Amino acid sequence: MKTKLDRRQFLKASALAGVAGNMSLNLFASTRPEQDPAAWIRSLVVERVANSPSNSIRNAENEKAWDEPLVGFARGDDPIFESFKEHVGPFHLTPLEVFNKEVPDVAVTPGELTVISWVLPHTEAIKADLRRRKNEPSQKWIRARMYGEEFNEELRRFVAKTLTEAGHPAVVPVLTKSYKMEQSQRYGIASTWSERHAAYAGGLGTFGLCDGLITAKGKAHRCGSVVARIAVPATPRPYQDHHAYCLFYATGGCGMCMNRCPAGAVTKEGHDKAACLKQCNATAEYAAKHYGLDGYGCGFCQTGVPCESRIPV
Repeated sequence: MKTKLDRRQFLKASALAGVAGNMSLNLFASTRPEQDPAAWIRSLVVERVANSPSNSIRNAENEKAWDEPLVGFARGDDPIFESFKEHVGPFHLTPLEVFNKEVPDVAVTPGELTVISWVLPHTEAIKADLRRRKNEPSQKWIRARMYGEEFNEELRRFVAKTLTEAGHPAVVPVLTKSYKMEQSQRYGIASTWSERHAAYAGGLGTFGLCDGLITAKGKAHRCGSVVARIAVPATPRPYQDHHAYCLFYATGGCGMCMNRCPAGAVTKEGHDKAACLKQCNATAEYAAKHYGLDGYGCGFCQTGVPCESRIPV
């Protein structure tokens, strides 16, 4: 039988689950969580992105990796998460499954959970640096993939820690032991938790031909998410079709991401993940040789296309 934990107990459980990092709590947001939890959480994310020195690609100019983010919310009992099991694979975790695996002693129902998702859009300077290229990866893009994602991981931990210390135990799905790669019969390589699918569930965007998530700020971005025991109104999903924002599926035209991919990993049939992985590995070799960077980053299909910075339909 599950028991309800007091504050000290669930803080300990959260720490064991890896959700309470060693960063200090920063309650700079002016909105109190009990007044408007959505506005409070949104302000945590937006202000962290705006003010954290970690939001940097660590070049000589110390340029930012990310512009102002989008934030959305989905209920933990939304049937869409069960549908991911059907479409992606039975290994794809629901919010309740990932929460229970990490904080098993906290009594919770699916309806008490909220999936908090965000989209971190690349800056115009980073997009422009890759947009002008055709084959060789951009140094700024690779730096954003490396150091920008380090910041995204920090942001996930920060949001989970802040929620937990405010009385709302939270977990970071992609930083748990439950997160791993599996093989989907329909889609090939897939993970037990998808940041893009969580963002799709949270009303932030739909998928394109290359599998990128097209949002109000385009497709050149990274996503993040946290699952927490907190009641937040769900963000409306202004779409029915998971390809609603893609020009190729909407009109039969475009397909510019096919032309942009140096590896031919995007075709009218969709996204060839094996070819894409090979291309990403090639960018890692290029980054090491030409930039002295131990990382990778492609992104050609996300730049120089109509959905780079907006919803094109």
